[in-house]
Amino acid sequence: MAATHGAGHPLPYDTYREAIARETLRFAEVVKDADPSSAVPSCPDWTLADLTRHVGSLQRWFSALLTQLVQEPPRSRDVELGLPEDVRDHPDWVAAGVPGVAAVLRDTDPDAPMWVWGEDRHARFWARRMLFETLVHRVDAERALGLTSDIDPALAAAWRLSHLTEMLSLRADHTAGSRSATREGHSVSGDAAGALAAFGTGAAAWRQALLSADDAALDTVGYCAYPYGSDAEEPFLDIVWWVNQEVLHHGAEIALLRDLYRASRPT
Repeated sequence: MAATHGAGHPLPYDTYREAIARETLRFAEVVKDADPSSAVPSCPDWTLADLTRHVGSLQRWFSALLTQLVQEPPRSRDVELGLPEDVRDHPDWVAAGVPGVAAVLRDTDPDAPMWVWGEDRHARFWARRMLFETLVHRVDAERALGLTSDIDPALAAAWRLSHLTEMLSLRADHTAGSRSATREGHSVSGDAAGALAAFGTGAAAWRQALLSADDAALDTVGYCAYPYGSDAEEPFLDIVWWVNQEVLHHGAEIALLRDLYRASRPT
């Protein structure tokens, strides 16, 4: 399938395809000889075995959605996984799925309309989502094992902005909203303008949640019910501090990547 780089796709489609294969093999290599029972601090209550099973299962599910070009939310996530019984074989199982995933992505028209949980209702959404899921969890595994992580700059900027938007939006909802928002239901914008607008909306929602909290709330454990961190076990003040650190650090990284990109372009 030819590469495309339209308004709905911030990077060429082939960039996502190639990066998915590369990141999946890197993930499998990271976890291959590690203790599968090792805890993954950035994914509370998960072990490396859980993380590995998640990456392989999600890729196979996304591939099934793409093969069928589903037009409405699927009623089930049941797909044929071929998951080995021995968790020590799971890294090789993840790596073994690379050719099949690559074939599905190669044969899929990225502009084909289909159901997604974001705004960009085309097949290309799933390639982008699959890459970010794999990349983020490769970093999760590396951090769990005390390894240094490196990320391609172009992919890093997009991931960081998406990560911040999701974190701010969902934490705002679980602090002063419906307390029901999920990552699966979080809309991911398909272009730079949409991503920036979504970040602004998420930041404004988080700010409003903070303004609605009084001093007693700051000392309340579990005041924020965000389900993808330690929020339920921490005073809200600690969560506010953590979110500030996330925004400062990732914001600085985005600014640095922007400056390096500008400096690398011919004048």
